[in-house]
Amino acid sequence: MPTDAIIAEDLWKSFIEARGFFKRRKSIVEALRGVSFRVRRREVYGLLGPNGAGKSTTIKILSTLLLPDKGKAFILGHDVVKEAEKVRQVIGVSLSVERGFFWKLTGYENLKYFGLLHGLHGDALEERINYLFKILGLEELGARDKFYEDFSLGMKARLSIARALLHDPPVLILDEPTLGLDPASSRHIRELLVKLSREEGKTVLITSHNMFEVELICDRVGIINKGRIIAEGSIMELKKIVVGSVPVVFAFYLKHDKKFIDSLFSEILGSNDFAVESQEDYYRVRILVNRGEEDDIIHRILEKIRSIGGRVKEVRIEEPSLEDVFIKLTSSTGGA
Repeated sequence: MPTDAIIAEDLWKSFIEARGFFKRRKSIVEALRGVSFRVRRREVYGLLGPNGAGKSTTIKILSTLLLPDKGKAFILGHDVVKEAEKVRQVIGVSLSVERGFFWKLTGYENLKYFGLLHGLHGDALEERINYLFKILGLEELGARDKFYEDFSLGMKARLSIARALLHDPPVLILDEPTLGLDPASSRHIRELLVKLSREEGKTVLITSHNMFEVELICDRVGIINKGRIIAEGSIMELKKIVVGSVPVVFAFYLKHDKKFIDSLFSEILGSNDFAVESQEDYYRVRILVNRGEEDDIIHRILEKIRSIGGRVKEVRIEEPSLEDVFIKLTSSTGGA
């Protein structure tokens, strides 16, 4: 029995993209350029990357929904191209929390329909549906008798994972499973994924933009950018990449748009090693600076913010996080 549940070997995938309205121009977009990684049995693995990095293309190939132009991939030893039917029997997939359900059916009716497609029936199907409603908290939310069209986004996300688990697959592949969800729903799904891995022995592969989430639940992480895996390892292993850097957080009020803030920090730092969060005129900027240079950088930034009318709320030095690794790696490879 192989120790790796998922293997991707040198995956390449290109698409032809048409641009322009009156005069159509075609160009080739390389979505994947030699993606390779392995996911061990019983682990939660996070595929992390910016928009357009190749995350969704990768998992669509692993889910047998796309054919690679070159390279190979295996799920529990089965080739995703040559043994697609066997692969589909051992994976549970959720690529969108809102697609593929029948809006005029209840949560129970939707799961029963998909259970029948998987060959489940009778008491076995009823028991499986009842179990999934319980562990996903759908029963207490009233999802059994509510029409899908009346579901909240959090309920749709839970039902999507329930559908992926119907046939009790040993491997789960989930694309952004908590995207857009409220904190309570996100936490419930995170806890469930860890439980499925630790207690039921399932292998879980997720894609995500959420560094906090990935750091909480993933055993190992692969960072993908511009169609290539640029780093891979445990959270602690990846954090060693920024061991010579110091994260500094600035929180301030300033009546300028985010584009101006991006330009301002790029000019001061001479790099893109920073992340900006904004809400109206309030900004939170996390930067990476070389250890020993933090005092000088902090002084220069504070002077600049105040000179253009900004009001600083807080400055704080933190421990390196996965977000810092992500910023450093994706900025040094050109971003996306």
